[in-house]
Amino acid sequence: MQSNKEITALLRLIDDPDNEVYDTVASKLLHYGKEIIPNLEQLWEVTEDEEVQERIELLIHRVHFHDLQQEFLEWSQAKRPELLRGAILVARFQFPDLNIPAILTQFDQMRRNIWLELNNYMTPLEQANVFNSILYNYYKLHGHELTEREPKYFFINQVLESKQGNAYTIGILYLALCELLDIPIFAVDVPRQFIFAYIDTLHSFFSQNPDGIQQIQFYIDPISGVVYTQTDVDTYLRKINAHEREMYFTPMLTRRIIYKMMEELALCFRYRREDHKADEITQLMKLLMEE
Repeated sequence: MQSNKEITALLRLIDDPDNEVYDTVASKLLHYGKEIIPNLEQLWEVTEDEEVQERIELLIHRVHFHDLQQEFLEWSQAKRPELLRGAILVARFQFPDLNIPAILTQFDQMRRNIWLELNNYMTPLEQANVFNSILYNYYKLHGHELTEREPKYFFINQVLESKQGNAYTIGILYLALCELLDIPIFAVDVPRQFIFAYIDTLHSFFSQNPDGIQQIQFYIDPISGVVYTQTDVDTYLRKINAHEREMYFTPMLTRRIIYKMMEELALCFRYRREDHKADEITQLMKLLMEE
């Protein structure tokens, strides 16, 4: 009861012209966390003053952002952070009330459709062709270049709705499906690109290594599903004068993938002069680097 009285009293002071009073009120309201949002939304509906409405909207955003920071930190500190979950958190930056069960339902349907077409006798290239057929022909996913600087292509919910995405969002769907279906396709850190490698484990009767030898069979561009050979990638690396060969062919960690995705999203917001959003994305990126 005391809490409700304090909330009511604080809400009445949101329109106070004294900035120090408002800052104190805002700080106390933010202390309540997500439970204060319905009160703020209700107040916004009955408020006619646009400046006060803006204050309320900012408070709601600050509550959502603080909550998102906590979730990002927990996700990044997990032993095996889930890639799809990371993409969902990125989408929640723009859509705090995201319908997560709907996303997971659509994703599971994709998984089932691919699983029904796979079998144990397929070659690596045949497995990749199944993925490509389902994702790009059946679901008609269409990839856009990162240079288009379009924020909507970075949010997994909008990609599933519109079937339009970029290398990161479509790629994350691809990689998450591969992980569930035990297909050894991984993102590799080739400079200025976001591409995948099918990394097969070969076992030799004469080898002393019980873990086998990992060998890249081919590469995949997640924008379109186009397959590249090792020669194609080597030619590209020579063209850009890239010399750190070994590091380019090591599977990327999940945190690294989400970090690079957010790095591009921040650049996108900067390009569109939405610096406040770029700054907040940068804050979230720093959480991924914390141990």
